[in-house]
Amino acid sequence: MHLDVQDLRNFYYRSTLGRAAQAAIRARLLQMWPDATGQTVVGFGFAAPLLRPYLADARRVMAMMPGPQGVMQWPAGMPNVSVLCEEVSWPIETGRVDRLVMLHGLETSERPSDLLEEAWRALGPGGRAIFIVPNRAGFWARSDKTPFGYGRPYTLTQLENQLRLHQFTIEQHTAALYRLPSSRRFWLKSGALLEKMGRRLPAVLAGGVILVEVSKQTHQQKGLMTRVKRSNPIRVLEGLSNPVAEPA
Repeated sequence: MHLDVQDLRNFYYRSTLGRAAQAAIRARLLQMWPDATGQTVVGFGFAAPLLRPYLADARRVMAMMPGPQGVMQWPAGMPNVSVLCEEVSWPIETGRVDRLVMLHGLETSERPSDLLEEAWRALGPGGRAIFIVPNRAGFWARSDKTPFGYGRPYTLTQLENQLRLHQFTIEQHTAALYRLPSSRRFWLKSGALLEKMGRRLPAVLAGGVILVEVSKQTHQQKGLMTRVKRSNPIRVLEGLSNPVAEPA
């Protein structure tokens, strides 16, 4: 079940813990994708908080938000690039996306397989995507005080296996949110230090979220190709619009 867009906005933009979570995840994303100049960058779910660094140089940025969640105008103070869409039918032509970020999309979807098929369709050949999901082994998935406590959390193996089943090639993985999901002053103050220390640990141990980067690899068909000429379809009332001579 998707979360409500108002709850997501209040967490990421109006709470100290949410702003800290936004900063931690975005920092990891930028380490993986430091530049997207001239590319089409799309977010799905509630990925808008992560996309702002790409607004200046990307060819196009779009924040798609599923109907059950709702949509908000984004970015503030700039021309709107957020779009309300169906979960498994995106308003994007096949192969148009260079970079895709999915946050609060996969774990809350009631049709995750169809959603991944739609992501595959939208990505262009060689395109890349980063899926961000709650870590089943982390503290954030055990607390319903944040958006990461809702939906289905994943282990790294579960997520990578599901992505491989949908023809994605795994490129790399990492984690974020090593701080505790607490709004207490002590934990908020020590959050930056915990994030720095956590980067030295395996992603499957303590990170609140897992980030997996994949690519869409397409291969040319091999073997002998035969072109079959399609016969002309039957034309209705052909004799009236374009008379055909009777055979002698």
